[in-house]
Amino acid sequence: MTMRVLRGPQAWSADAMVAARRTAMAIGNFDGVHLGHQAVLKRVVEYARGSGALPMAITFDPHPLKFLRPQHAPLLISTQEQRLAWMEALGVEAVLLLPFTRELSQLTAEEFTAEVLAGTLHAERIFVGENFCFGHRHAGNVALLERLSARFGYTVEITPPVTRRGEIISSTGVRRAIQEGRMGAAARLMGRPLTLTGRIVTGTGTGRREVVPTLNLHCDQELLPAQGVYVTEARLSPGESAEEGRWHPAATNVGTRPTFDGQSLSIETHLLDVQLRASGAAMELRFWKRLRGEKKFSSPAELKKQVELDLRRARAFFRHRARARRSRQAT
Repeated sequence: MTMRVLRGPQAWSADAMVAARRTAMAIGNFDGVHLGHQAVLKRVVEYARGSGALPMAITFDPHPLKFLRPQHAPLLISTQEQRLAWMEALGVEAVLLLPFTRELSQLTAEEFTAEVLAGTLHAERIFVGENFCFGHRHAGNVALLERLSARFGYTVEITPPVTRRGEIISSTGVRRAIQEGRMGAAARLMGRPLTLTGRIVTGTGTGRREVVPTLNLHCDQELLPAQGVYVTEARLSPGESAEEGRWHPAATNVGTRPTFDGQSLSIETHLLDVQLRASGAAMELRFWKRLRGEKKFSSPAELKKQVELDLRRARAFFRHRARARRSRQAT
């Protein structure tokens, strides 16, 4: 069943498939849908299977800080489309996408509970972390949510934090790893590699003439990896190419191309197994490992020599991964 995404309480109440059902829910921004988020959402789905409640999530658009204090708002790890797709893959059946407006920001915690959680969503069980805050000026907390539960007929389940190597997994930690180019750490925290999405745009042609042919991504995401060269995989959307839907081993440069006195940031990807010209096509990029930082070379010839070394290292990465996969399958 396709996950239902309803924008606002009125849309939820007008949808006969969800409006009358009791719900089991998680509430949050879910940026990156990292392992901590996944643990909460899996618990929602598990509970719902046993109770018959509708497993759902509440999230916001835009991120509340982008509305309240835009200068302090974080760069988002994932697009809204990614977040929703990952929730659906976990078994969430419906999402209430709340437009974050001044009116919503002014609701007290008690009003939000009465009008949205109980009134619109008929909450049966609410899953939150121990530091959960909500309502105007974040005045509501877990203790208040629990006190209100008797009045509104729901229960509260506090989900413990998920840790890796002694550190609590958070979107802040994921952002830090990405911004520092630590792709392996980011993948461990999210349970998947960082994936950028967007469309292929026409570049200057300098790379194709002087170094290697590349596909240039106009990216949907706000948060990008540290500048440098990465081992990646690229996939063109189905219907865009004869190579549709297949992940291609690749190497990607994120940077300003200082050897050619570039000024603007670009994301340039060279496919290791095939050459494609696909301007305008949708593309996804999975980031596996940072090979080096970006630097300025004395000439295009020196840059090409380094790029050839980068490509050899990228191919070695994929050969090693293939051997490891075969070894696991053999055992």
